[in-house]
Amino acid sequence: MKTLIVGAAGQLGRALLRNIPAGVDATALDRMQLDISRREAVEEAIRSHRPQVLINASAYTAVDLAESEPQKAYAINADAVDGLAGACASHAVRFIHVSTDFVFDGAAGRPYRPDDATQPLSVYGASKLAGEQKIAAHAGLDWTFVRTAWVYASRGRNFVATMLRLFNERPVVRVVADQIGAPTSAWSLSECVWRAATSDKLRGIAHFTDAGVASWYDFAVAIYEEARELGLVTQSVDVQPIQTQDYPTPAHRPSYSVLDVTATIAALGLTPVHWRTHLRQVLRELRA
Repeated sequence: MKTLIVGAAGQLGRALLRNIPAGVDATALDRMQLDISRREAVEEAIRSHRPQVLINASAYTAVDLAESEPQKAYAINADAVDGLAGACASHAVRFIHVSTDFVFDGAAGRPYRPDDATQPLSVYGASKLAGEQKIAAHAGLDWTFVRTAWVYASRGRNFVATMLRLFNERPVVRVVADQIGAPTSAWSLSECVWRAATSDKLRGIAHFTDAGVASWYDFAVAIYEEARELGLVTQSVDVQPIQTQDYPTPAHRPSYSVLDVTATIAALGLTPVHWRTHLRQVLRELRA
């Protein structure tokens, strides 16, 4: 199966390249090789590589910065996605896209199902939702988009990297404790995306995260404990819980954005793995 991956230099793109299934001929392009905002360039890439599946691993993910530059967020997360989807529809290429839990407002108080009503609180969430809507609007397009949450890896900008830096710089680190979600490693997300790309059992909207839930505070405490044991943090740190109101940010975030992954797990035959297990693996990669 010929597959084209765009956004290959990001966290998910790198994980996809490390995790290519047997029988898949994958070509990966980063943003220097393909500017997905240029529709003629997207068309040319598809004509040149002739993929059967295109995986979009690119995105604008600067949640707070998006509040001050919405045009850039929409250009990447909505307009460019529309171009990718349109090109895939024209050339009968299956389109796999990754979206976010931030399309929800967090008010449900239970894990969100794929068919639940969306209500983003931020420009980032709204731009990702706009991308979803543009995909679904293309008649004849074979598509799946996977909503996920709190993605991290051993490389790149993410919560784990930020916490490790702070733990080695400060004796006290304060972390929000009243926002709940599911930390998800880029590696396990890549496994889900590859299963979706190589299977005919998952179409439309899907949800995937690692098993278990946590607050950002819980996640930070786990990072500190695991990293201290591995020698990645060399000093004692007091990790303190705070409320969202104590740490105001430009973007509003959902207080509870846990995703119901039941249907995705069943359709793809995945085995849920707790987020702390994957965190430990990522930190071991960093140590190595």
